[in-house]
Amino acid sequence: MLPEAFAAVRETSKRTLKQRHFDVQILGGIALHQGKIAQMATGEGKTLTATLPVYLNALKNQVHIITVNDYLARRDTVWMGQIYDFLGLSVGCINSDGSYIYDPKHSDKVVHEFLRPAAKKDAYACDIVYGTNTEFGFDYLRDNLVADLSQVISPGRYFAIVDEVDSILIDEARTPLIISMPDAQSPKLYETFSKIVPRLKENEDYNVDLKMRTAIINEEGLNKVEKILGFGNIYDEKGIRYVHHLETALKAQTLFFRDKDYVVRNGEIVIVDEFTGRLLAGRRYSEGLHQAIEAKEGVRVQQESRTLATITFQIFFRLYEKLAGMTGTAATSAEEFHKVYNLGVVVVPTHKPMIRKNLPDKIYKTEEAKFRAVIEEVKERNKTGQPVLIGTISIENNERLSKMLEREGIKHEILNAKQHEKEAAIHAQAGRLGAMTLATNMAGRGVDIILGGNPQDPDQSRRVCELGGLHVIGTERHEARRIDNQLRGRSGRQGDPGSSQFFVSLEDNLLKIFGGERIKTLMETLQIPEDQPIEANLVSRAIESAQTKIEGFNFDARKHVLEYDDVMNQHRTLVYKKRQEILSGLNKEAVLEIIENQIKNILNFHLAETEKEINRQEIFENLSALMPLDEDDKKFLNGRQDFFDYFAKLSGELYEKKEKEIGPELMRQVEKFVMLNTLDNLWMNHLEDMEALRDSVRLRAYGQRDPLVEYKNESRKMFKDLMANFEAQVATVIFKISPPTSSQVGPPQSFAHSRELGNAKTVGRNDPCPCGATYPDGKSKKYKDCHGKNNG
Repeated sequence: MLPEAFAAVRETSKRTLKQRHFDVQILGGIALHQGKIAQMATGEGKTLTATLPVYLNALKNQVHIITVNDYLARRDTVWMGQIYDFLGLSVGCINSDGSYIYDPKHSDKVVHEFLRPAAKKDAYACDIVYGTNTEFGFDYLRDNLVADLSQVISPGRYFAIVDEVDSILIDEARTPLIISMPDAQSPKLYETFSKIVPRLKENEDYNVDLKMRTAIINEEGLNKVEKILGFGNIYDEKGIRYVHHLETALKAQTLFFRDKDYVVRNGEIVIVDEFTGRLLAGRRYSEGLHQAIEAKEGVRVQQESRTLATITFQIFFRLYEKLAGMTGTAATSAEEFHKVYNLGVVVVPTHKPMIRKNLPDKIYKTEEAKFRAVIEEVKERNKTGQPVLIGTISIENNERLSKMLEREGIKHEILNAKQHEKEAAIHAQAGRLGAMTLATNMAGRGVDIILGGNPQDPDQSRRVCELGGLHVIGTERHEARRIDNQLRGRSGRQGDPGSSQFFVSLEDNLLKIFGGERIKTLMETLQIPEDQPIEANLVSRAIESAQTKIEGFNFDARKHVLEYDDVMNQHRTLVYKKRQEILSGLNKEAVLEIIENQIKNILNFHLAETEKEINRQEIFENLSALMPLDEDDKKFLNGRQDFFDYFAKLSGELYEKKEKEIGPELMRQVEKFVMLNTLDNLWMNHLEDMEALRDSVRLRAYGQRDPLVEYKNESRKMFKDLMANFEAQVATVIFKISPPTSSQVGPPQSFAHSRELGNAKTVGRNDPCPCGATYPDGKSKKYKDCHGKNNG
């Protein structure tokens, strides 16, 4: 059906948008339909290209189109929705602040024209759904936390087309999506250590490795901290918790910087995406790092959190039956796409020849000299009226250059993560005559800058072309070549004239980490003036070598994360499958099987030894913890050997009695509630235990043991324990259920496994846990090993 479907879309686009797909776009559409990555240069119409395979595949199953931000998801829903609506398909849009359905009759310009607000479940019910990678990922995790199947909003993952695929599948691959709940830990320690760390000195008390992004305190530093706190030995007297707070505070102080890695907004720390420059509202660093930064900046330190569910993008996108992607820069990462996602890269030719001039880098001795040179370059081009786009890596440098331009009296637009609400309007006019735009990396994604402004002014467009088109200035090389190429790609779209040039200094992070000092020493030896740029093969090779090294290092890091997460994903898949079974409704035979398994575990534990070593009193006590027994049952234990048959039959009778007492319908609800709560609590603890295991196995490499193999072996045992504990806890709680009284609303308190149990102060650490959980041998589980595990 591909030729007919593609032809229908091409004709519809011509009628609705007055845009007819070029032949190269047809090629791109075929590559996407085949489950490949289509590399298409900026301005070649990737958004329109995607409509071809989207329509074809939406005839069979739902299609998800993943974008990098909410603005692009809304824009593309309205823009391409005209084609899909004409062809009889419904289009939904998932945003962080609401969900919408494309409706050509909806004209509310206050919210979003042609986007009718809708429930998220209704938006997901559409044939085609636009949204961001984070929203799709979080909705998957939320669907696996629901208490009823009716609450599931995103039931299937069939075909996904990922726009700016390298940004999502590579740049953000190491960032896990995490749904968490507040923990009861006090924030005071973060504030304490945030005041201590600034008193330590680098290279004297601690060492920083920028290449590995680590900060390690040494013996001298530890002694100083112990003296400040008044301790003899921090490990002996306060344990690993205090050491963790110290290390986290040191990391926050030395490796994370304001207006580069994060901004302070409305009294909160908001992370800045290093690849796009956008604010990642709602995201928080894990393992106490976010709290350490809050303490450092003097804002309110929020509670630590416990992880309820987590997944990486690498694992999430492999859940789709078919995956494809589009970007202007995939070829340099083709190996990673193939090895991790089994995606091939197809380089689609441009519709018109590319005539942009990529000028050689200008390299300066100091950062100050580099910025002065950028200002001079901008002044010269501004005199002629040529539009200029200046790209910076950080918000800090963005604002620094803005002040320098203001001092020179150069009118300009500033675009960084602090002002992303204005991005659409600024982008639209960045190609106008005399336009001067200063932007962080966010300008490099999903932007189409049209010469002469938008809507295009033919006279202005002609004059801008005569001046050489849009000139792009990069103020620093990014660690990934793809990001540099994205910035260059803002210029020279669809055969337009244009030019690009990077201004680099030997004090830039990239060169500082990889050999910049050596080159700087050489320049000083040759007595090269600070303001004189150099163009030497030595430096160019150093930059290329540094980028290649970092790309390789980051690939290894992502691959490393994936190897560990593949193990975790096996556990996640089995737990979520078990959850689905529970939600779908387990019959009472399944519950009885769980109870019988627990009886078998208890008896097997005690009967494994010879006859004379059997402790019948202990068996009786352990079985009594599971179900109500009386003295007659105790006599039976003393007199007969076929324990299992008797107690299996007895448990069935007791279960029937309990079901009649409560009622079959309520009994099923109660069982579902108990099972879900038990599984969720155990899974939450398992996630923390796995994280701790992952940290601890690294040290085993010193003992010549492979950490990954150790992780797999240990995790297998831990997961086996999780499932055994699940059956043990469920079996124990079932017989403790009481019929609800008229005053009770919701689940009876006798079986309510509240997560707040972890906050109970009256239960001793070695007392039996109030939830009634047991160890595999049937003994009551201690509070410290169950709901009190993370309480103090």
